[in-house]
Amino acid sequence: MTHKDYIKRCLQIAQKGIGFTRPNPSVGAVIVYKGKIIAEGFTSPYGGSHAEVNAINAVKDKSLLKEATIYVTLEPCSHYGKTPPCADLIVKNRFKNVVIGCVDSNSLVAGKGIERLINAGINVTVGVLEEECRKHHKRFFTVQEKKRPYIILKWAETLDGFIAPKEKDEQKPVWISNKYSQQLVHKFRSEEHAILVGTNTVIADNPKLNVRSWFGQNPIRIVLDKNFRIDKKANVFDKSVKTIVFTENENKENTKNLFFETIDFSKEIAKQICNVLNTYQIQSVIIEGGTQTIQTFIDENLWDEAFVFVGNVNFVNGVKAPLLNKQIKQQQNIQTDVLKIYKND
Repeated sequence: MTHKDYIKRCLQIAQKGIGFTRPNPSVGAVIVYKGKIIAEGFTSPYGGSHAEVNAINAVKDKSLLKEATIYVTLEPCSHYGKTPPCADLIVKNRFKNVVIGCVDSNSLVAGKGIERLINAGINVTVGVLEEECRKHHKRFFTVQEKKRPYIILKWAETLDGFIAPKEKDEQKPVWISNKYSQQLVHKFRSEEHAILVGTNTVIADNPKLNVRSWFGQNPIRIVLDKNFRIDKKANVFDKSVKTIVFTENENKENTKNLFFETIDFSKEIAKQICNVLNTYQIQSVIIEGGTQTIQTFIDENLWDEAFVFVGNVNFVNGVKAPLLNKQIKQQQNIQTDVLKIYKND
């Protein structure tokens, strides 16, 4: 097997930590001795051990490590946080080789981990499957390099291009996509740090914005409510999940799990939201609002991916879906639905 093969394995196991490790990245680590994998590890939930620690702890005979190679998707940390530096632990165990997928752009690390390993006489290889590793760590890198969360747009539209009917009789969603697509959306929610909707979506659907059809943590709820039009009894205000409300009212007091942030709705709304969410250290947001909310982020060019579910239905009349002038990067069938994936490269 090659370096690439082992880094691919690191990426596979690192998937297990997505949605649980934030604000830390979900790193994968593999230890190889004489051509055989003897241990693996991925990042524990925040506050717990990093991937390298978990992999090293899984090796019973530590004497093997001085002739072993440890593979990691991201440069080992070199600073004290919730846990000691992983670079120090690698040096302590006298690894012969370290192979790294990509460099950590966090100013606290940014090459310092690699430098520490080299100074200790360890052979270090950097940049193996770098593009794939950066893609895996996309949320982490967006926060570090762009000072904003990774933003995913998501909506369902009909074959004739509508996101919702003009009118409806009940305060609940009108489903456009099938049950398989709906379950996939809950998987998406479990992987992201926060979920955002606008006023009209809450008034029309009274959503819970949680994870129900998948295993995982509920995302932080973000609600736009400029003039406090949303009923206080709405599900989003039940305080069961941390919720941030963006408004123009400066006199609203924060309570348990309910926080109010003031922005100017006459200016760049998406940019202001991103700036505030960065102060909360929110790594990613999936935006499930209506056309107006989603289009705001498109028009300000503040988005990274878009997932558009096209259901096998027609409305003839209704609320037009957002307009996204980008080429489809990927497309797949989900039973009767079609999922179109866009990237804002």
